[in-house]
Amino acid sequence: MASETMAETMASREEVKANRVPLGWRDHCSALLLPLNVCRKKNYYVPWECEHERHIYEKCQYDDYVRRMKALSKQKLAEREAAE
Repeated sequence: MASETMAETMASREEVKANRVPLGWRDHCSALLLPLNVCRKKNYYVPWECEHERHIYEKCQYDDYVRRMKALSKQKLAEREAAE
């Protein structure tokens, strides 16, 4: 189930290249960044116009961070157990 969610939030290489997304922003949440950037450009970057899209994107970023930290924690635990 988690891999299905990740696949839905990742844009293809062609999509991010066509939308000129910088390399640093091409991550697991890149598909959510595309509509956010469209909304921002359409509304001249007015901060209160794209709150919903921004919230969804930031939630994805947070969930990805938590996922990576859990994986790192499991990796460190496995390394400690292997060292003992």
